[in-house]
Amino acid sequence: MSNNQRNIQRMLVAGFTGVCILGYGFCPMAQAQETPFAATVGTGDSREDGSPWGMGSSAEWSGEYPKFDPLLNQAGTRWLRNFDEWGWIQKKQGDWNWSGIDAKVADARTNHLRLIGFFGYAAPWATVRGDTRTVPLKDMQFWRDYTGALVTRYNKEIKYWEVWNEFNGSFSSSKNKPKDYADLVVAAYDTAKKIDPKCMIGLSVANFDVGFLDATIKAGAANHFDFICVHPYENLGAALDGGEVGYLSMASSLRQMLVSNKLRADMPLWITEMGASAPANPSPGKDANQAEAIVKGHILAFAQGFEKLFWFEARGMSYGQGSDLGIIRKDWTLRPSYDAYKVMTGLMGPTPRYIGWLDTGKGGYGFIFQGKNGNVLCAWAPPGKELKTAFRGAVIVIDMTGKETPLAAGEELTLTKKPVFIINIPPDLARLAAANLGKPYPWGGDYSHAQAVICKLQATNVDDGIKQMYPKTTTVVNDLVESWRRSDFHQGGEGHYVYFRTDPLFAPFGTKNLEITAVVRRTAPDKPAGMNVTYESTKGYKGQKEWFTIPADDKWHEAVWKITDANFVGQWGWNFRLDASGSPNEYFIKEVRVRKSAAQ
Repeated sequence: MSNNQRNIQRMLVAGFTGVCILGYGFCPMAQAQETPFAATVGTGDSREDGSPWGMGSSAEWSGEYPKFDPLLNQAGTRWLRNFDEWGWIQKKQGDWNWSGIDAKVADARTNHLRLIGFFGYAAPWATVRGDTRTVPLKDMQFWRDYTGALVTRYNKEIKYWEVWNEFNGSFSSSKNKPKDYADLVVAAYDTAKKIDPKCMIGLSVANFDVGFLDATIKAGAANHFDFICVHPYENLGAALDGGEVGYLSMASSLRQMLVSNKLRADMPLWITEMGASAPANPSPGKDANQAEAIVKGHILAFAQGFEKLFWFEARGMSYGQGSDLGIIRKDWTLRPSYDAYKVMTGLMGPTPRYIGWLDTGKGGYGFIFQGKNGNVLCAWAPPGKELKTAFRGAVIVIDMTGKETPLAAGEELTLTKKPVFIINIPPDLARLAAANLGKPYPWGGDYSHAQAVICKLQATNVDDGIKQMYPKTTTVVNDLVESWRRSDFHQGGEGHYVYFRTDPLFAPFGTKNLEITAVVRRTAPDKPAGMNVTYESTKGYKGQKEWFTIPADDKWHEAVWKITDANFVGQWGWNFRLDASGSPNEYFIKEVRVRKSAAQ
């Protein structure tokens, strides 16, 4: 990475430094300023809405919009991702049926919701296999006619159009996905802009696949899209397990990728799907976890500059699996996540403005927004910790159910992993939060200049630039003097993997040459064991061919892998994992290191 790239990367990352709220400074109220999250308002375009609050629906329940649209409106939602597929609109060439979308558009308007448009999937008659996924199409003109017809009919209602859904995943069948997706994007962009020059065209990708977006741009999509859509389910899951810093790096990784392709770094970024499951039937603990996810997912995304966020989904689909992602159950009862969402949108208002961050309680997460009726602080502690903090003035603490608890000046507040909202906060805190913008996060350290990072796996891991993700795939081994960890095959397939993520400032987008070292040993000299490594590359996750067999003794050994095509952006919430799926036995592990090679 060049010095210029490093400087750009530092500018793009929203930064953090630590403060203790108890005994904060005495500066005046922060003035309004440009921040990573600033709503689009005052454009004069009736199709535009400065609100970031969005919700999506699966195809299974999409027809239930007359019942869930009013509920979404009441919860504070302002954008809806619920659109008919090409094959529903045009069952055969030249035969258009607009009734479905017309009704959805009308109902959305009635409930003060704006629709995001959707180009996709394929009409069966337009594919060589007669299905909805195969690309290239028989004739690209079919696609131009379809996208042009949509924009012509709905350009007074719809400004934003998403091209396909998760083309990099299972929703397409293609021999060259980046090139075929780029061709669809270019054709849709050129067609739509001729009809409505002010419309906006978005790229869409499953999970957080920055590598696929990069490949699509290089395959011809450059300068033919206006915003980017990602679906970071796995990153949200990791954030709930203590991986907030990784989640907070997503916007920076996307902007690094855009800069590397000589595209505008301030491209609007959207999350058009994110979610967490809850049981089909009420379950207080698991329902509370989903409520936690919906709050943290939004707050952390706003803090790094995502403009619009769509929770997936409105009403749960379940598919007979006993759980679903909806904030509304199949029987139309409202989940705690619905209440948490409504509390959040009510406090933050239709156009919240991000002010900055605070290190609450020395290690806790805190984010201040200019909300509906003043500044709002959202705060929580890392998993497994309780942190104490206090304020010089009286405040009101509001939990995810909407329960209000007055807190007197100087009275302690105990933060847990469940986020709370705090209002009537002293004005000085907003200034303090605003001053933290552009500084490195305090939650983990500043590794932008480090040449190596390390994680010591123990009863309580020591993270120094590397974090073990999903530590439950291992068990703790205690010796008289020290402790380490053991792979846990009893957990099934996942027990064969040990996951890690490096600090995003250590190996940002563009860092390709890395050396991974694992310090391991057998559980007994006569029990053979080994592993290789799977890592994030520029072409997705891939495994190293070099298998490391641990020598037959009771000593610690170093397994080393050198990679030259790394792309550590956290597509699925992790950067690399030790893979012992081919090992006959478990093994011990006490340390993992990653070092940068000289050339980048």
